[in-house]
Amino acid sequence: MDVTTPQDPAAVQPMPPARRRFARPMAAAAAAVSAGLLLAACSSTTSSSTTAAKAPSTTAAPAAPSIIAPPTSTVALTETGSTLLYPLFQKWSPAYTGLHSNITIQTAGTGSGTGISQAAAGTVSIGASDAYLSSTNLAKTPTLLNIPLAISAQQINYNLPGLNDQHLKLSGPVLAGIYNGKITTWNDPAIAALNPGVNLPSQTIIPVHRTDGSGDTFIFTQYLSDSTPAWSSSVGSGVSVSWPAVQGGIGAEGNPGMVQALQQNPYSIAYVGVSWLDQTDKAGLGEAQVENKAGNFVMPTPETIQAAAQQGFGSTPPDERISLIFEPGASSYPIINYEYAIVQSKQPNPAMAQALKTFLSWALDPNGGEAASYLDKVHFQPLPKSIIKLSQAQIDKISG
Repeated sequence: MDVTTPQDPAAVQPMPPARRRFARPMAAAAAAVSAGLLLAACSSTTSSSTTAAKAPSTTAAPAAPSIIAPPTSTVALTETGSTLLYPLFQKWSPAYTGLHSNITIQTAGTGSGTGISQAAAGTVSIGASDAYLSSTNLAKTPTLLNIPLAISAQQINYNLPGLNDQHLKLSGPVLAGIYNGKITTWNDPAIAALNPGVNLPSQTIIPVHRTDGSGDTFIFTQYLSDSTPAWSSSVGSGVSVSWPAVQGGIGAEGNPGMVQALQQNPYSIAYVGVSWLDQTDKAGLGEAQVENKAGNFVMPTPETIQAAAQQGFGSTPPDERISLIFEPGASSYPIINYEYAIVQSKQPNPAMAQALKTFLSWALDPNGGEAASYLDKVHFQPLPKSIIKLSQAQIDKISG
């Protein structure tokens, strides 16, 4: 599926401790294999700039990235794009620039569409995106690379007073019905059938969608397209789509805007990147169990995210342009994807190329950016050895 790049508090119930579900078992031994590499190799409208001052899954040990010496000159890197990736770049940036006082990394969360377009235009060093590059993108800018750095997922959150402590079951066809206006109340028979015994209110549903070019919109609408043929033929998927006119529906910018819209509008529903789990928990918002391809309803946990990812690893092509949405498997969570760095293979000068390659290689290092100390804080999962190898091969194409 091609990605079309655009030109781009209401009172709620507190959540029980059980929702804090993302702690992963420690796997320090696997991470230790590259202990020496760290020293050797070594955004919505919110932005930050820093200067110097995960443990891998037990199912797949990460590969050691190439050792690339950083440049000795002063280099300023810039990143913008995905608000799902933005919290991770906020943690990576000060950590990496603390190791290299001559390198700065300015980060911003502006949406994946902006990340892709600005990387293509060469106005930023890294465009962060939840969406892979489409054939249209590459035809316009064949020098672009899309490099997976981690695995993410998407939540379906709602503000349903009195029921936010229950994980309602929702399917792709029901979500499509909500977002195309055919399902308008919370006690609609289609929702009630999935949630027997739940006293659903007759209140009107307020669907919230992204107004900016968004990788979250891409993966959400791709799930709707893959699970609901009628959505695929009428709306389709992309970082920006023509949302059906739904009475009461509202738009929001970035994941922060989605969370705020949910808080401020009782009976609303929205799709939110998993890196904002702590914020949705703090806000007391509900989170749905989502129906997967096998017909089971699952939450986005490390286990269900990894189960889905395992299905797609072997099909990942060398250029790593692939969707991991709606993978098969009894326990697979259906809305997961790679998180991409979109970069130009040809950089303005050798120092910029060297700095970019060094940083991205550090991001893949299990003792660097891929460590649990970073990924767990944003509820991402690490890449396996096979995908790290593909990502490193793409990084090696960068020159200046």
